[in-house]
Amino acid sequence: MKQILSVLLLFFAAVSVAQVSKFGTYYDQRKSLFEILPDTKKEIVFLGNSITDGSEWCELLHNPHAVNRGISGDTSEGVLNRLYQVTRIQPAKVFLLIGINDLSRNVSPDTVYFNIVKIVSTISRQSPKTKIYVQSIFPVNDTFTKFPNHITRTPQVKDINARLKNICPKLGATFVDLFNILKNPNDDLLNPMYTNDGLHLLGEGYKAWAKAIKPYL
Repeated sequence: MKQILSVLLLFFAAVSVAQVSKFGTYYDQRKSLFEILPDTKKEIVFLGNSITDGSEWCELLHNPHAVNRGISGDTSEGVLNRLYQVTRIQPAKVFLLIGINDLSRNVSPDTVYFNIVKIVSTISRQSPKTKIYVQSIFPVNDTFTKFPNHITRTPQVKDINARLKNICPKLGATFVDLFNILKNPNDDLLNPMYTNDGLHLLGEGYKAWAKAIKPYL
């Protein structure tokens, strides 16, 4: 009986760990923080992965209403899983950037596209007064080597971006083309003046991003 009990305890402990860690420990940490942060009026939510997570939005935009809801490593599925934390706020605006981590894990462009459409549709349904801005997936640069599963995804990125640009007006959302702002002038690679790893942004990259979205604020 003791052996059976021990096995059952180990089983339930393993199940519990698996549930907690489905999207990763950092995801769980950030999500739990977002649960307890106070909701305020007129919030401008920046929703996405590490690229969003890495910015100081209030300072960058000189806007006290800007809030960071980025989680490093997040995917479109992860955003869907925590989207209620955004819609409960009934924010004034949401700036969404997601998808490159999906592609790095061999999630199909179709799935990424449909998940982003679902995110936008859910926000519209649950928070109908919120203005939604779908930011294009950023360019990457395969001359760097640190993120080999991310930086070779340019064809898929361009495919998804083209489809998002086409569907956004039909969803009542605004498509923001940041791909062409952040890429090299003569090719489709992330401009090396904006990155030091081919994926994430340096300060100048964030500065260019902020300049591009300020008209929408």
